[in-house]
Amino acid sequence: MGVLKSIKQLPLWVKIFIGMGLGILMGLVAVWTSLEKFTIDWIKPWGNIFLKLLKLIAVPLIFVSLVKGISSLSNISKLSRIGLKAIVIYLATTLIATTIGLGLVNLIQPGNVFPEARQAEYRERFLDDISDKQLFADEMKDQGPLYFFEDMIPENIVFAAGDNSRMLQIIFFAILFAIALVLVPEKNVRVVKQFFDGLNDIILKIIDLIMRFAPIGVFALMAGLIVDFSGDSELFSALGMYMLTAILGLMLLITLFYPLLIRVFAGIRTKDFFRGILPAQLVAFSTSSSAATLPVTLKQVTNEFRVSRTVANFVLPVGVTINMDGTSCYQAVAAVFIAQVFGMDLTLSQQLSIVLLATLASIGSPGVPGGSIVMLIVVLTSVGIPVEGLALILGVDRPIDMLRTVVNITGDSTVASIVAKSEGDLGYVAGQHMGPASDQSL
Repeated sequence: MGVLKSIKQLPLWVKIFIGMGLGILMGLVAVWTSLEKFTIDWIKPWGNIFLKLLKLIAVPLIFVSLVKGISSLSNISKLSRIGLKAIVIYLATTLIATTIGLGLVNLIQPGNVFPEARQAEYRERFLDDISDKQLFADEMKDQGPLYFFEDMIPENIVFAAGDNSRMLQIIFFAILFAIALVLVPEKNVRVVKQFFDGLNDIILKIIDLIMRFAPIGVFALMAGLIVDFSGDSELFSALGMYMLTAILGLMLLITLFYPLLIRVFAGIRTKDFFRGILPAQLVAFSTSSSAATLPVTLKQVTNEFRVSRTVANFVLPVGVTINMDGTSCYQAVAAVFIAQVFGMDLTLSQQLSIVLLATLASIGSPGVPGGSIVMLIVVLTSVGIPVEGLALILGVDRPIDMLRTVVNITGDSTVASIVAKSEGDLGYVAGQHMGPASDQSL
């Protein structure tokens, strides 16, 4: 009983970290003892259940949090100011992340050490996956220059709410609904605001209940991942330099770039930043989904950094859709790596095009596992790099996807804190945990 009580008293991030470690160990034991089928049939499904629970709450959380956050503003001008700041900072960090990836891949040149004998083998292995994604990318390329804005408007909000890849449409409708709520006289919408206040409390409680299952879910996801990749050790070896380059770029963003930004512009100490965001990072790593991690990110940013809910409820959902620093860094590395493997010397203008295209493509990347692969096809074709080269990296995309999701949600948290600081809505006190933030702006 004493041991169980001690475990219950552990911080959430410790429980998740223990679950992750035990999941890796379980996966390795399953591989060594030929228990792969048992792991896939009886353990991995619990991880999928956890992931589905997080995705289940993502859409209602985004809608309700945006409506509550915006409707609590006393004027629309503050909304436009917060939105402009968030978008500008998101785009700036994405450009920097892409440039870091491009610099590293040109410095290390991982494509020059890739064995030529493996190229045909990998192309054949992943031919079907590439063909499916190529068709989708071709459809996107055929769209007009304003397609991004056109696609932002949902024809049917119920249909949009049933598809987690249409987060931008949900955000648009939520903002439109909330602005109307602000513009209508207070006496006419008082009941509606009270309804959303209660609904927000219910959703937050659901998140608390789901997160109690997080250590088990992470354990199952990691065990399943180890089993899935048990037969690809040769692939990992051949792509070692590519993976090292991509991981190095992503780790630079997590350990240096964001801590520096949040220290300088929000005044949050580095150790407090890492301690506060770690639970969200661990969930992001195990789920590979920014959208699924949003409930945890929102909770940590408001509880640990004391970002007001007004700012967090607006900036974080928007970040899930348009802030993909990890994705843009990875796309720069992957595009140049494939070009190096095929012996292509990219010109300065082509590499600058990759920076711009990776930045723009990352805005439209769905916040779901593997969504960035489709956008990478757009980048490759735009600068004349053979799309077939995707076969060289597709097999190791999932582990890198896990880490770039960590980058994405860390960037979201950083920008939300910076915007809150600029608005006077950051209640952070160095070294002090103060519980959930109130809306200082109200």
